[in-house]
Amino acid sequence: MASADYRIESSQPIASRFWPAGGATQFAVSSRALAVSLAAKGITGIGEIRVVHVPTGEIVFRKPAQQGAEWAEEL
Repeated sequence: MASADYRIESSQPIASRFWPAGGATQFAVSSRALAVSLAAKGITGIGEIRVVHVPTGEIVFRKPAQQGAEWAEEL
């Protein structure tokens, strides 16, 4: 397995207390479980968060944008 088999990405900056790169729009990891866990805990407010398997381009996880002020409560 390569060092960056999965990419967490969004068109908007991702925020989370578990997000290792504050304000970044993407982050690469080697573990599918870690990528999905980080994406599930991440929020953008207006942008979708996706986990992409880099070698195939397959989207393996998708979290829709959260509406209203609820997204701020998760921080």
